[in-house]
Amino acid sequence: MAMHFVDLKAQHDSLQPELGDAIARVISESSFIRGGDVEAFEANFARLIGVNRCISCANGTDALYIALRALGAGPGDEVITTAHSWISTSETITQTGARVVFCDTELDYFCIDPAAIESKITPRTKGIVVVHLYGQSVDMARVVEIAKRHGLWLIEDSAQAHLAEFGGRNIGTFGDVATFSFYPGKNLGAMGDAGCVVTNREDIANFASLFARHGGKNDHVMEGICSRMDGLQAAILNVKMKRLVGWNEIRRRLAAQYTEQLAGVGDIVTPPTRPNSVHVFHLYVVRTKKRDALRDFLLARGIPTVINYPRALPFYNAYSYLGHSPVDFPVAYQHAQEILSLPLHPFLTQDELILVVGSVREFYQQ
Repeated sequence: MAMHFVDLKAQHDSLQPELGDAIARVISESSFIRGGDVEAFEANFARLIGVNRCISCANGTDALYIALRALGAGPGDEVITTAHSWISTSETITQTGARVVFCDTELDYFCIDPAAIESKITPRTKGIVVVHLYGQSVDMARVVEIAKRHGLWLIEDSAQAHLAEFGGRNIGTFGDVATFSFYPGKNLGAMGDAGCVVTNREDIANFASLFARHGGKNDHVMEGICSRMDGLQAAILNVKMKRLVGWNEIRRRLAAQYTEQLAGVGDIVTPPTRPNSVHVFHLYVVRTKKRDALRDFLLARGIPTVINYPRALPFYNAYSYLGHSPVDFPVAYQHAQEILSLPLHPFLTQDELILVVGSVREFYQQ
């Protein structure tokens, strides 16, 4: 049987018949848009994260756009974000009419480097969007201090970090607002697209609720967008949410085994966990200067890997107008040449982990 990078079939098989019952109930009630399951999801997820409000929406990208609009990002503004992320983080800034300003990342943790943020601040800077990449928390103590000192708002892109922690607090509780994705492969994933905005600020929550639903049904106090989590996805997420803590614990245990067994193997650099934080290992990302050869070697043995992501954001054609070169973001540029995500998910077997480790060792022995 082929190894999976993410084994969603095993996950869904493990949740039967509860998952099937939840889907059947939504179908029988025809509660496909909004309804009790969506309301329950919003209450359950807000309680899980530890915030006052959760506003569900269609996907994690919409969640970022809604959050930016709620904070007033627009033409003439600059918004600082990380050079190493999926493009949703930056494209939504541009979609508001604001200008994206990229910042380099930390060598060990892949997240935005707080030491580099202040040099990017100008009179036009309105806010910062941080990304808790791969399940690792940003150094929120330093970023929050910088944001407060300069009077900037702060968004946490938490798409890959469900229940990650910093300083004993869940990520998603530090900024003015945080966003989550429930893309199927996430630690908490739907069977399709889904996302949400979470916040303790009532003004942001009220705006997001209206803006995501055409500015208010039959009221339309503003022009909005259509971004709704459907009832089927909410029902599925409510079933899975009860397993998230346990699934994250398995991820951490598997990651610890990888780290122990790959120590000292070739030039592999395994991912450390930031002090005073809890990593949820959405991805287990190693670094090696022999990345492409290792990837091909593993694939030939039936082991799937992924490069998350093959370029730092400033070096895509979409941002050529900014005129950046590798010297502007040396760490993010270096990482793009070296990173490789190994299979890691709650249903990865010990035999599969042993196969991955053994194959990596074999590659370097050759």
